[in-house]
Amino acid sequence: MTGWRRLISPRPYKLLTSAAAGALLISGCGVLPGASGGSREPVTVMTWAPDTTGADAVNMAGMPAMARTYARWINEKGGIDGHELRVLTCNEQDDAAGASTCARRAADENVAAVVGSYSRHGRAFLAPLEAAGIPYIGGYGASSDEFTSYLSYPVNGGQPALVAGNGEQLAASCEQVSLVRPDTLVGDSMPGLLDASLSRRDRPASYDISATEEATSYDAEAAKALDEAGDGCVTAVLGKGTETFFDSFRRLEPADSRVRISSVLGSVGQGLIDRTGGPDSPFEGALVTGWYPESGDARWNEMREVIRTYAFGDDRIDPADTGVQTTWIAYTALKAVIEAMDRPDITAGGISVSLNRGTEVDTGGLTPVLRWRFQDLVGTAAYGRIVNGRVTFQVVRDGRLTADKKGFVDVTQTLVNAR
Repeated sequence: MTGWRRLISPRPYKLLTSAAAGALLISGCGVLPGASGGSREPVTVMTWAPDTTGADAVNMAGMPAMARTYARWINEKGGIDGHELRVLTCNEQDDAAGASTCARRAADENVAAVVGSYSRHGRAFLAPLEAAGIPYIGGYGASSDEFTSYLSYPVNGGQPALVAGNGEQLAASCEQVSLVRPDTLVGDSMPGLLDASLSRRDRPASYDISATEEATSYDAEAAKALDEAGDGCVTAVLGKGTETFFDSFRRLEPADSRVRISSVLGSVGQGLIDRTGGPDSPFEGALVTGWYPESGDARWNEMREVIRTYAFGDDRIDPADTGVQTTWIAYTALKAVIEAMDRPDITAGGISVSLNRGTEVDTGGLTPVLRWRFQDLVGTAAYGRIVNGRVTFQVVRDGRLTADKKGFVDVTQTLVNAR
């Protein structure tokens, strides 16, 4: 494909301290249980995510914690194809400087991949990774750069797929839709994605309402959304601000209102539903679009068992959290590619070559079979690296996110056609 660069770099960065990067190494000594005399070299990877309590910051501490738990589990089983898995973790701090620091540490530590991580600052971390030739496997999808970088191997379709899927989910039952979204460049792309799906059911375009992220009140936006939706639907995709928006919305909503509310996973999740009342939550009955099967699905059983046995009660790891689920799937992909390579030593360049040549990743039905050959990519300028354009439709019933429709819904064509 075009834009290919060498996968080997002199790594000019100076070594950063572990304290600055918030890194932790999970490793063992001697021969792994089940390994053949330690004849295969360990594989070192990194997982990063913000771990901060700032009012306006994202906290995804469960993702690095899940990575460490995975390493304990897989190493007790003999590692991955005889390779001990060593996991470095880094606190990305939800800012560009922190993301860049983590990426430069990954280069200095000569990691084979960055796996199952979260950052909103794609350009800050992808430039150092590209310079060092380090693949980025299974990012959360919080940055649009993850869907354009030639060294990114996403396991989901990110927020674009969620918004496109949300439009299709709403089109089945909503005559009119009000969309409340952030007043940002990312937010500016949402109406086109939503409307492309609505138009496929001959629904009118949504009423677009842009809003400030992390506002303390959304009364004005809620009033507009109610007025324009009629008896239709209101969907809000505001990240952490989604809870605040629906607080404003419920205060203004008339008692006889028939408006249905909606969102996407990441803006609304099981944790938020539990925290706001469970069955009595304002999200009861809400339509929610996700990437993966609902958290109670049997396909998550192995992950749940690993958490129960190897997380040692770490309450940061919520098996219903989409970030934790993404990290699990990303390490499943790493395991598949290392096994396919079947080599005594695993390098960053070798992993990228194997993925580019078509290594298949079977996630046990949590996603479609994943593969990152050129012909598997969506290929649009905005979402060139997406290989999984499928989503799931969920609904909040009795305080739990449950399936609203069986199986996956493919929104790839919407991603291709959206303006």
